Amino acid sequence: MGILTLPSATMALSLFLLSTCSAANATEAALAHDRPGASKEQATGGAKAAPLSTNSSIRDILNHPAFSGFGRRILPWDNRPYDENMPLADIGSLLPYHTQVHPETVVGSLNRMIDDVGKGRTVFYDIYTEAQKRADPTKEHTGLFFFRGRPGAPFAVISPGGGFAYVGSVHEGFPYAADISSKGYNAFVLKYRVGQGGTLATEDLAAALSYIFENADALGVGTQGYSLWGSSAGARMAASISSHGVARFGGKDLPKPSAVVMAYTAHTDYSADEPPTFVAVGEQDGIAPPSAMERRIAALRQAGTEVEYRKYSNLGHGFGLGTGTSAEGWVADAIRFWEINK
Repeated sequence: MGILTLPSATMALSLFLLSTCSAANATEAALAHDRPGASKEQATGGAKAAPLSTNSSIRDILNHPAFSGFGRRILPWDNRPYDENMPLADIGSLLPYHTQVHPETVVGSLNRMIDDVGKGRTVFYDIYTEAQKRADPTKEHTGLFFFRGRPGAPFAVISPGGGFAYVGSVHEGFPYAADISSKGYNAFVLKYRVGQGGTLATEDLAAALSYIFENADALGVGTQGYSLWGSSAGARMAASISSHGVARFGGKDLPKPSAVVMAYTAHTDYSADEPPTFVAVGEQDGIAPPSAMERRIAALRQAGTEVEYRKYSNLGHGFGLGTGTSAEGWVADAIRFWEINK
C-alpha cells in the first residue's frame, strides 16, 4: 500500500503552515499507511520491480511496491515530515550527524532489497506483536531488515547511529548488511525507537535478538557465533548488550555475541567479560573524540579482552563505509575479525 498524496496546492499550504504538532500528526498519518492490516506483507514475485537511482525521490521510496507496509521505516526520521520531491542524490542532508554519505551506495543497498522482494524473499520483520504495539504505539516505528546470506550461517545485527534522534540505516545499516551478506553471512538492520534515549533503543535491540533466536529456523539463520555491530549511538547499544547481556534489557537469557564491532562512539562503560571487540574511529572526530574510546580500549585490554583498534586519518564522525577515504575497507576487516572469533 503506498502513501496517499494530497493535491499539490493543498500539500504546499500544509507544508507551509506545518508546526511541531502537525509534524507529529503527519508522521502518524504516514505510519498509518505503513500498516496493511495485521502484518507487513511485501509484494513478491511477478514483474520485476523498478530499481531506484540517485534521480529517484523520497516519494519513490515511500510508494515503492517492494517497500509496501514499511517504506517509512527505511528513512531516518520518525518525528518530521519529508519533502517527498527530494532526490536521493541529496539524501545526505537528512543525516546531520553523518559524513561521507554516497547516494550511489545508499541506492545500491535499497535496490538489493528490491531485488530480494522480487525473488519472493521477505526483507522486513516486526519484532513486536500487534498487542505490544497497541499498548505502546512508539513500537510501530521498529523492525528488522533482513539481508540473507547462506542458510544456517551466523548472523549479525547492525544498529545504525543518529544520536538517538534518528536512525541512519541508509548510510551505516543497509550498506553494511549488503557487505556482510555478500560474504555469506546473514545480516539484520535494526530500526529502533528514537527520541527517548539509549535505554529504550537498547531494549529494542534486546527484543530483536530474542525474536531472531525464537525464529531462527524459520529465518534460516544459525545462532552460534553471532555478532553485534553499531555505529555512534548504535555502538552504545551493541556495547551495552555485549557488556550486560540481553536479559538485562528485557530480552531472553541469551548468550553474548562472539564479537562486537563499534564505530565512532565515546561509550565508556564495560564489564569484566567483554566479547572480542573491533573498533573503528576517525582521527578528527569532534563528536566522539578517539581519546574517549582509547581509554575504554586500554581498560578492555587490561582485563584480557581481545581488541582490534583502527584510527583513520582525515576523518570525522559518521563516515559509514568510508568509501574513497583512509577507512575504505574497514567493514571487510571487521568481518574477518568476527570470522576469527566466532
